[in-house]
Amino acid sequence: MRTHRARSLSLSLLVSSLLFAACCFAQAPLEPAQLPARTTFYLIWRGTPSGDVRKGNALLSLWDDPDSAPMRSAIVESLLSGSQKQKDNPKLSPEELAQYASLLDNPFVLGYLPRPDSAAPAKPAKPDSTKIAPAWNGLFFVYDRSGKEELLTKSILRLRAADAQIPKLTPLTVAGVSALKIDRKSGVNYWAETGKFAVSASELSVFEEILNRLAGKGDSSSLAQSAAYQEAKPLLATGLFEFFLRVPQLKEFAPGTDTSAPQVRAMFNALKLDSIHVLAGHLSFEGPRTRLQGAILGDTTAGELFDIWPEGQANPAFLSFLTADTVSISDAQINFLGIYETLKRALSQAGPDAAKSVAPVELMIQTRLGMPLTDALALTTGEMASIQTSPTLDDSKQVYLFGIRNKPEALKLLRTIFSDQITSERNEGSATYMKISLRGGQSSAGLAQWNFYYLAMTPDFLLGASKSDTLRAALAQQAANTPASIPQNFLAARKQFPKKLNGFSFFDLQKLDWPALREKWVAEANKSAKTKTANNSQVLPKQANWLDSVNPAVFSRHLHSVIGASWKDDKGVHFDDWLD
Repeated sequence: MRTHRARSLSLSLLVSSLLFAACCFAQAPLEPAQLPARTTFYLIWRGTPSGDVRKGNALLSLWDDPDSAPMRSAIVESLLSGSQKQKDNPKLSPEELAQYASLLDNPFVLGYLPRPDSAAPAKPAKPDSTKIAPAWNGLFFVYDRSGKEELLTKSILRLRAADAQIPKLTPLTVAGVSALKIDRKSGVNYWAETGKFAVSASELSVFEEILNRLAGKGDSSSLAQSAAYQEAKPLLATGLFEFFLRVPQLKEFAPGTDTSAPQVRAMFNALKLDSIHVLAGHLSFEGPRTRLQGAILGDTTAGELFDIWPEGQANPAFLSFLTADTVSISDAQINFLGIYETLKRALSQAGPDAAKSVAPVELMIQTRLGMPLTDALALTTGEMASIQTSPTLDDSKQVYLFGIRNKPEALKLLRTIFSDQITSERNEGSATYMKISLRGGQSSAGLAQWNFYYLAMTPDFLLGASKSDTLRAALAQQAANTPASIPQNFLAARKQFPKKLNGFSFFDLQKLDWPALREKWVAEANKSAKTKTANNSQVLPKQANWLDSVNPAVFSRHLHSVIGASWKDDKGVHFDDWLD
């Protein structure tokens, strides 16, 4: 689950944070204490810190750097790409792009309200029948438009002009506020501007309830009083950007599904989704570092859904492969057997048809593997890792590791899975090397194979790489390594977290060759543009253009490392990620 975590985290943190990094601190339009008690989900953006703190944060300094201008323009342009494609809409200039991007200066709230019990559709006449409930879209959006009134109006008019079909606009009054009902073929939306707020929702009842909340009217109960929010409270109200999701109500996001049907209820009960109470977290700027912290909280008693996450390890086996040349590593421990048992339990209780399919599927898998699936899963330790040593992130230098037990049985299983794809096999010491053909074809001249991949199995690991030399180098390094060989910056990063972790990643951004990496990405973007469909090929050259324009030194100037970890305790599963 955390494979490539360091690389993907750096990009996701970079993009998500930069998009919102031009504001100043402000209160959210609706804080949790103002949200309805039944709120299933919310996302709040409160704004960035003051100028002094802004200058000291590595990510915000990167965003503000003049050398980042091509990147800023490219991100904003991608957000507005829909309207840019309209023939009648003139292309936005860099100045206009920057102007529209400033709409993100102000705070906003995005949330979801489930269908109220009073508006629930009638139950089906027969208990075992399936009834398709009317579609429900409880999403709402509230934006603080202070100082942005004219720009907001301009952007709305531009978006409406970009519509292929003109929507039908109907004035109406809701909660004492003048509003618009906007009818499109895709659905209905309600919009109002009241005081300093702009409000949008797709359901009239949700629209009215949010308008009343903004005016301080209506029910006094709030989300902040709920047990789910109180459980997640230590993770909330401390970040610039925070999110909250009440997990047992996820079924509310599935429009057209009648969760009162016995089969659906049985499946949810079998999954024990109720054991997971809430997913919550926040993004914050803490000095030079940017932090993403969150957790999945709930009942961690044995036999519940949290069994799919292992307890973690203090000294994972992959440590022996690390060297001073390591650029990035990611490691995760996963309970494959727990995941399998959970899915099997859910299918067996999801109705007669689903239950009957379990045994035949298991028999089919056993026939293919030569052993029961549970025995095959028991041969794995659940540890997966990847290690990159190339400053240009060369894929041929990346090694993947998969923890195993009982090498003779694991090797037998591997031979069964790949069978005639194995083109060579030999033993060297305690390692067994295999050359695997990922593609091939049969002709009158015989079997032709190509696109090879290389595997090596040791008593503890199955290793994979796209080049045999990479595997041999990794095993040689492991044999020569001692505890003193582990990079000190890696050890210091790991010590920030609890002793036992079920996931860890570290990406040393200072070891990257940014100029060479930029050239590589530009070449890949240009190459992809020639093979993609017409729609995609219009985007890829733009990516190459801004990459080619940006000064690669801007990244090494501000960014140092990405660190992430996850662990399990009696409250749930936690994750904590840092970009420095």
